Amino acid sequence: MNHDNDPTHAARRDFLLRTGAGIAGLAGTGLAAADGGAAGPTDAVEPDRYDEQFRRRAYQLRVDLAKAAAEQPIPPHPTNGDEARYPNKIGSDSRGLPHNARGEVDLAAWRQASAAFASRDPAEFEKIPLGGTRKLVNPVGTLAVSLDGLNAGQFALPVAPALASAARASEALELYWVALLRDVPFGEFREGTNHRDVLAAAEELSRAPDFHGPKAGGRVTPQTLFRGAAWYVDATDPSGRTGRWVTPPGVTEGPYISQFLYRDVPFGPQTLSARIRSYTPANEFQTSLDEWLHVQNGNAPRARNVVDPVPRYIANSRDLAAYAHAPAAFGLVANQLLATPAAADPAYGGIFPAARNTLASSNPYLRSRTQGGASGTFGAAYFQSILSLAASLGIRINYYQKWYEQRVLRPEAFGGLVHHRLAAGVRDYPIHEALLGSRALERSRARNGTFLLPQVFPEGAPIHSSYPGGAAIIGAVTATLLKAFYDETLVIPNPVQPDPNDPTRLVPYQGPPLTVGGELNKLALNYGSGRTAAGIHWRSDAAASYAQGENLVISLLREQKATFREPFDGFSFTRFDGTRVSI
Repeated sequence: MNHDNDPTHAARRDFLLRTGAGIAGLAGTGLAAADGGAAGPTDAVEPDRYDEQFRRRAYQLRVDLAKAAAEQPIPPHPTNGDEARYPNKIGSDSRGLPHNARGEVDLAAWRQASAAFASRDPAEFEKIPLGGTRKLVNPVGTLAVSLDGLNAGQFALPVAPALASAARASEALELYWVALLRDVPFGEFREGTNHRDVLAAAEELSRAPDFHGPKAGGRVTPQTLFRGAAWYVDATDPSGRTGRWVTPPGVTEGPYISQFLYRDVPFGPQTLSARIRSYTPANEFQTSLDEWLHVQNGNAPRARNVVDPVPRYIANSRDLAAYAHAPAAFGLVANQLLATPAAADPAYGGIFPAARNTLASSNPYLRSRTQGGASGTFGAAYFQSILSLAASLGIRINYYQKWYEQRVLRPEAFGGLVHHRLAAGVRDYPIHEALLGSRALERSRARNGTFLLPQVFPEGAPIHSSYPGGAAIIGAVTATLLKAFYDETLVIPNPVQPDPNDPTRLVPYQGPPLTVGGELNKLALNYGSGRTAAGIHWRSDAAASYAQGENLVISLLREQKATFREPFDGFSFTRFDGTRVSI
């Protein structure tokens, strides 16, 4: 049907280009009084006619947004080349499939799995031979079409470090140091510390080649040790192979842990304590070759985490790993703390007093004399709905790369290669010398009896590949959305940190001011770093996901903005690289 001469269609076609686009433009679409004159204050618009215009506008907006998304190009998806480089697939994630005694995958099983990856056919995945009882994590689910934001294949990633590279060895060096320092209080991760192991870790990582953790004056310091970074695709390289590392604003300032994780969280008449059930120092897994191979084959672990019976605040890397194991309330915490006014009982109130506006200055209801936001738009419940949606969409695009593009080796499997190289003399396992002669590796062997990388979780990593990090993209979309919804320039009042002598209580933090934006960045990176602290992710896994999640949010908010009726200038926030973006 030809609509070229249809004035109603013409109005719909212009919908996205109109100032104040939304239902409000009804007066400009010919919706007038029944007698043909202009509708006055007391004139009633025929409900069925209004609803029909509303229906057509909804249809046209969906069409226009779908077209806009489809016009976004598919970026390059380069890989590190390890899958093609090694015929025995030692550089690729194969956990969950059967393996030989050295942990090398059964090649027939690998070929069957590869055929399923190539086909994208659910029936082919049912033919994959598993090595144990654990199942592959949601490979077909990531093929779902996303109706909000861009689709999974439209997001780019830098090239992950290759198995034999200096960058991979330096990231492994960091993980061995993290494992050695899991029970050292974060209070020792500061300038002026006398903790010898903290100083040794910072010194060795400062000399590590191609290491991209945050630095001060060109060196890793106790204050920057193990803190997160973000990794963008360099837009000046059309191949998509070049990455650009940045340290997000605020993440190296103040305590290691975000203030949002040190506050009890209000939920109306209920509260969620910031204290957690952590794991005891006895929780070190996959340090024997038999246990390691059992888990690599996809078997359920024989051991379980031992929980500390005394709830505590997150005070060291083991605590952070325990929190990041299954943080069911992660996506709720900061929104509740920013949306709820402070109360006489801090457990039932937010961070800021009722008189302090916490919303972003662009929120249209700040300028309305008679209305306020709610669950429909621009209120805390609306924000929470978008947070939940973005987390699900983030996992889709993240897992798409894991299953169909990257298939990067997990750190626990890399630890097996290191052990066989050094303990069994398997010379064709190409581990860079930056790790092989390190103090961290030798100390780990002396403590655990093998060169395997100790894990906090008995099951190790989920059964999907390492790159990019799933937890990290949830952290990224959460922080990015909240920076768009709330005033990220606000200074956090009365900041705290765990008592260095008693992690069951908090003490005041004295130091430079901490902002909402900086602490949201830190919150995102804490989640990703918690998975790294457990031994299941590389630094680059998390860093690439932060940029990937941010780009998802930009595409999602662009579409949300087009749906609003309120007069709204758009969302703005500070990206992880410190630049401002307006949508």
